[in-house]
Order: sequence, then structure tokens, then C-alpha cells
Amino acid sequence: MSQVRSFARRVKQALKFRYYRMQLRRPVDQRLAVYCAYSGRGVRCNPGAIYEKARELAPQIRGVWVVKHDRVPAVPEGVDYVVEGSLAYFRVLARAKYLINNAHFAEYTVKRPGTVHVQTHHGTPLKFMGLDGLTHNGRTGKGSDKMLKRAAKWDFSLAANPHTTAAWRTAYPGSWESLEYGYPRNDILVNAAPDHRARVRAELGIEPGKRVILVAPTHRGSLGERFTGHLDVAALAEALGPDTVILLRTHYFYDKQAQPGAGRVIEVTEYPIIEDLYLAADVLITDYSSAMFDYAVLDRPIVVFAADWEQYRTSRGAYFDIFEVRPGVVVRTQEELAEAFAAGTVDDDAAKQARQAFRERFCALEDGRASERVVRRVLLGEPVTHPAAAPAVPRQAAAEPETAERLVTP
Repeated sequence: MSQVRSFARRVKQALKFRYYRMQLRRPVDQRLAVYCAYSGRGVRCNPGAIYEKARELAPQIRGVWVVKHDRVPAVPEGVDYVVEGSLAYFRVLARAKYLINNAHFAEYTVKRPGTVHVQTHHGTPLKFMGLDGLTHNGRTGKGSDKMLKRAAKWDFSLAANPHTTAAWRTAYPGSWESLEYGYPRNDILVNAAPDHRARVRAELGIEPGKRVILVAPTHRGSLGERFTGHLDVAALAEALGPDTVILLRTHYFYDKQAQPGAGRVIEVTEYPIIEDLYLAADVLITDYSSAMFDYAVLDRPIVVFAADWEQYRTSRGAYFDIFEVRPGVVVRTQEELAEAFAAGTVDDDAAKQARQAFRERFCALEDGRASERVVRRVLLGEPVTHPAAAPAVPRQAAAEPETAERLVTP
């Protein structure tokens, strides 16, 4: 019976791919944009912000989201979507003029003449990405062929700052044009309504007057299975006392695992919009997550818990040294972390100076209009300038990729 079911699945999939090839023969729909975030996890991140702004500025372009079957209940009312793998999915994938993603579409996705592929990415990189990571520390570059084929389909690559443009050039070499506009998902951090912060806190059940700390570690990968890195969150909550609430946001790769907890720890990994959590928090604690670059837009204290920095940097590679280019306080141990809060060094003059330099380097473009710039440039074809940005590098005149060694130096 299992062999029959397996055969039936293969036949069904073959028919769907045949349908896809048929759709590829039909005209490109000039008024169709397909969006996807985090491999179909929902309406969020940079694609989500672009989608919302497009509804306002380019309503003639229909936006459709690709979502996984189990994510359908989370799709907001009024948002058009297709389920990944369905006939509708193959139809819009084949015919849309615009394909906008913060990860990547399926390998079989065809880049048709006249279509526009936008890679929004989903963070400013500290750790090596793409080809930089695949060739770091003696790695052979396995997987680089697929990655380069995906990057060859891009027309535009978003960047939040000049550092990110340079990193993407070596991580994902290609002839794409960099849109150095800031990140659309950070617009809300600039434009949030005055009551937004209080509303999110109330939704999370946080009492007024509490200090809220967001803990957001990166994915550890082969360096360990602990989804909080080396941080004991329950012990931290105990040390900081009853007036502090910790929001624990682990990497989405870990969202199916049991999370550590304590009376003053709220697990928010499945909370759909991390920008809401940024707005709710008074302080961010992270290790090497790109969350630090986004949170810095708010100009609030950031603590980097770098317990295994040397090991992490050797294994993963990094574009700069977090101890030299730091967003605030950097600590190595649980004791140092608790002491930083007790002594007030989390937000003393030295921490503020470090944060200001960090913001000048990585957040100068974040003025709350990144989404608008993307929509006008990509969907409306309008010329766009940003007073703080360097001139765009056109696709036909793209510079040769810099070496990873050059980018390591701050």
C-alpha cells in the first residue's frame, strides 16, 4: 500500500510540474507580484513591509503570498495567498512579473525574460554568509553552485547600509543592482504610533512599569543544540529581580523545541512580528544575531553576550570583530552580564558612545521610508535617491566582488 501511495505522489507531482511548464508558455502578468518570507512562514519581514506599501502606492499590482499549508490560519484577512505546491502556486510562480523573497524560491523557479526578482534578505550580516561562509575555514565551497545559480536570477538585492552591500557582493556574487535603501521591515521602528509599545506589552500580559528585556540569540548551528546559546535565561531573570520581564525569542529554526521558562520569562518565538517585540523592549540581549542592527534603530541599550566569540568567529567567520565594532556593552560570562545591569553600565556614557558609532555605521539610512523607496524603484520604475546613500551600482556596471579578507577588517 505504501508503494502505491508513493507512486501516486510522484505522478501527482509530475503533473504539477507539467502544469508549471504549461503556465510558463503563457504571457507574463505585468500586474502580478508574488511574495514569500522565511520559506512560506507567513506575511512578515522585508517582503511584508514592501507588500503593505505596494497596496498603498501601487494598488494596480496584485500581491499574492506563498505560504505553507500549516501557515494558512495565520494569513491576515484580506491578503491573497497560494499554498506552496498547489496548482495556484505553480500558476502565479510561472506568470508573475515580480518575485520578492527574503530567502529564495524553489530551485526549479524559472527566471523568465522581463520578470523582476528581488532578494530582500532578512538581516545585516555579522557572520559570514553565502560564498564567504561556504569557503571559510577550509570549507570546500560545497553548495556554492546552487547558491550562485539563485543569485544569478536576482535583479535587485536590498541592503540596509554600505557594509551590507559590500558583504552581499562577496557572499552572493552576481550582476544584481544593490538597493541601499535601509530595510523595509525597520520602517515601523521609526513610524510606530505613540501607543504601539503599550499595546504590545498589554497583549503580552506585561504589567505597566516593568523593565522589559528581549533576549534574541542567533542560530547556533553545529556549535551547539542550546537554542539560547550559553545564556541561562531563568538564572538571569532571577538575578534581575521581580521588576524585570524577559521576552525570549529564539531563532525560528528552533520553534518546535521546548523552551526554558521561569515565572518572569515569556516565550515569544512564535510571536509573528519581531518588530513589535523590539518596540516593547527596553533592552536587547543578543549574541551574534542580526537583531542588534535592527534594534539599534530605536537607540536603546544593547548587550552582546559573547561567551564563545573566538570559537564562533573561527567556525562561522565574521565580517568584523564584535568587541571592536560594538553596539553597546559586550560581556563574556553570565556573571558579567548580571553585573552590567546591576552597575548600570548597560546604558552608561561609554555604552551610549559605542551605540552612537554603531548607529552611524549601520542605521544611517533607516528613516522610515525604505519600503516606499523599494516600491517606487521596483514596482513603479521611478528614480529614487536617498540623501545618505552612496550612488547605486547599476547591474551592467557592477563592481567585481571584493575579497572576504578585505571585508573582515572593520
